[in-house]
Amino acid sequence: MFRAYGPRHWWPGETPLEVIVGAVLTQNTAWSNVERAIANLKSAGALDWHRLDRMDHARLAELIRPAGYFNVKARRLKNLVRWIVQRFDGDLKAMFAVPTSSLREELLGVSGIGRETADSILLYAGGHATFVVDAYTARILRRHGLIDEQADYEQIKEVFEANLPEDPALFNEYHALLVEVGKRCCRPRNPRCGECPLDPFDHTPSP
Repeated sequence: MFRAYGPRHWWPGETPLEVIVGAVLTQNTAWSNVERAIANLKSAGALDWHRLDRMDHARLAELIRPAGYFNVKARRLKNLVRWIVQRFDGDLKAMFAVPTSSLREELLGVSGIGRETADSILLYAGGHATFVVDAYTARILRRHGLIDEQADYEQIKEVFEANLPEDPALFNEYHALLVEVGKRCCRPRNPRCGECPLDPFDHTPSP
């Protein structure tokens, strides 16, 4: 994958704060929409934990409207922001000093924060060695017969973490390359297997 596509320079975001906000906003939407929402937050001078915490729901929802599902995402973002402010006073250095497993458990305790979002925050904003699993990853592994159809998030995550060195940079690049394969080749319908850099490897025929 790396020979085919080169480094992906993933995740987009100029600061850890932007990466964390983006991890919440990118659910069920394209990153281009998230960029527009983040640009709105920047223009409003709102990209600060305490300002986001003080902002009322309606105003935040309006600013992130381009990301879609803006009322739901505003609630989720407010929940996360409130936790970061109350738990760490907005200090990300202190937050990411917490051991990975403990911090992941705390993140998953925040209403609206799921496993993919929590792992994205840990890996891309905090540099923690935790593998991010998404729909692209699951589809590629299933089509190559590496997991069964019933494998859940944690089981897929374990496939990578049990077989790769515990290296955040490697996890970052590996996941980004899988996303690229998923976008270009391993599509839900009409996959382009002949164009895929993983095609030489044995895989289960796509339906």
